[in-house]
Amino acid sequence: MPLTRRSLLRLAGLAPAVKLVGIQIAAAEDRQFRHALTLFDDIKYGPDFKHFDYVNPQAPKGGRVRFGVVGSFDSLNPYTYKGEPGLAVSNETLLTSSMDEPSTEYGLVASAVWHPENRSMVVYRLRPEARFHDGQPMTPDDVIWSMQSLREANPFYNAYYKNITKAEQTGDHEVTFTFAMKGNRELPLITGQLPVLPKHWWTGTDAKGRQRNIQDTTLEVPLGSGAYVASEIKPGVSIRMTRVQDHWAKDLPVSLGQNNFDEMETIYFRDANVAFEAMKGDQYDWRIENSSKMWATGYDFPAVKDGRVVKEEIHLKQVEGMQCWAMNLRRAKFQDVRVRQALNFAFDFEWSNANLFFGQYTRSRSFFNNSEMEAKGLPSPEELAILEPLKDQLPPEVFTTEFTNPLNDTPQNRRKNLRQASKLLSDAGWNVTQDGNKSVLENAKGERLSIEFLLDSPLFERIALPYQQQLELLGVEVKITTLLDSAQYQRRTQTFDYDIVVGNFGQSLSPGNEQRDFWGSEAARRDGSRNVVGIQNPAVDKLIETIVFSSDRKSLITACRALDRALIWNHYVVPMWFIAYERTARWDRFSRPEKLPDYQNGFPAIWWWDEFKAKKVSAT
Repeated sequence: MPLTRRSLLRLAGLAPAVKLVGIQIAAAEDRQFRHALTLFDDIKYGPDFKHFDYVNPQAPKGGRVRFGVVGSFDSLNPYTYKGEPGLAVSNETLLTSSMDEPSTEYGLVASAVWHPENRSMVVYRLRPEARFHDGQPMTPDDVIWSMQSLREANPFYNAYYKNITKAEQTGDHEVTFTFAMKGNRELPLITGQLPVLPKHWWTGTDAKGRQRNIQDTTLEVPLGSGAYVASEIKPGVSIRMTRVQDHWAKDLPVSLGQNNFDEMETIYFRDANVAFEAMKGDQYDWRIENSSKMWATGYDFPAVKDGRVVKEEIHLKQVEGMQCWAMNLRRAKFQDVRVRQALNFAFDFEWSNANLFFGQYTRSRSFFNNSEMEAKGLPSPEELAILEPLKDQLPPEVFTTEFTNPLNDTPQNRRKNLRQASKLLSDAGWNVTQDGNKSVLENAKGERLSIEFLLDSPLFERIALPYQQQLELLGVEVKITTLLDSAQYQRRTQTFDYDIVVGNFGQSLSPGNEQRDFWGSEAARRDGSRNVVGIQNPAVDKLIETIVFSSDRKSLITACRALDRALIWNHYVVPMWFIAYERTARWDRFSRPEKLPDYQNGFPAIWWWDEFKAKKVSAT
């Protein structure tokens, strides 16, 4: 489930009428408010818990941490889809997640939550002490306005919260959200992720008397309510955040032992190589390495050798989603499944893994790699019960064959796979013709098969170039375009102006409503959605809804496996690879709890500045 930039609904209701609604609900079903919600059977921490197990409640406060980011920013408003926002404001959410149990949320702005068994609504009780940074209390009116305004400001969140039909105040500190349907297990938790925004600030005027608009970009720092507040902005260059000493939530059980740094700074770089050199030069502190080559060969500088920089692989319990070459089905040339399948036969993962990745990766074969939701073998009877009614709309292999990628482990297999790719393209109507000394593919209309790979990082060029050579052997014309201007790349991807991009579809341990945005037909028609492939398939839509309305964990796993089969056998993507741990490097100025949580590395939230280590690093 997504954890940033939430959206919500419309302002409605007068207190007397609303309270009648509450009475009617209570009469129909006893309202037992809880301190937390979960998609699983148990909640780990009881209502009287003091702090999360994975924190040090006595962690010292102080010091600073610096992050390096490749890109830039032209706005400080993270709630609109316009512009490229910098990380300058945080607003607390109704609920907050724990890091050592999946799909469980505990009260933050809300002290308690209730929903009926059929999940037709959810009710939140707000903490009277919850405050914005200007001291104003968070009210039900702020919550309702946030729902409405975020939906209007961002098409993604409007779609994500489309099943919330009404928001109303049902008590002095109580808000009720009504859903358009029953049985959607995830909707109460999704609603709990809502950031509560200050209505009085966004509907007011700035220092120059101009009316603010949440739908516009701005370089004015928005009013927040989180543990940090922006203290220095250098447009496009850096953002410094300072810890709020008297933060209203600092002593809550969900906050103890967290937010320990006095300062956090984000520094922006236009080039990935420059960013890495900056880390080596101690211009920022923490790095998650996404380049296998850099991980294998780049960390040989003196600070690593003498221990001032710690290089660590952090293993977590997490689903590895699908990273892939994502083809844009909005382009006619990718409508034929044989073309899409041919592109997979032409991709030589084994050569790339051996020669480019230092053998660090495993080839993806699922949209839920490394988890119990990954489809293996043939469909189980439970899966068949879901898939059989859709049989006429699904590839026959879904029922008869376990999916495997083409294997390019020998020269013979490489040649065989290229021959198979050539045959598939020919069967799809793309035949080889000569253009001087060059072989090209043309269809009956005389159109050439040309493909542009749109990239946002030079790191992928070294992967795309060998792929280009394989495709050109087949007669495909290939162009590789790398846009270092992140705003330009964002504009092209938001409007689906590309042939192929690198797709990243991260998954949680409890997939749900976000699958609509990944693969749903409605999302394919909406600019800015995450359906980068452009899938519009009624069978896939049906399988997504089966996931969303799964009644328990077992049925959710079954539904995910069924969806996995439908997606992979439609050859919507060319699977890339995954790695089952995080590659991290840090200047050794920090300490952490003895045991990290199972599902996140916890940096910087539960780490802290270690004065002894910092002095040792400086003295070396």
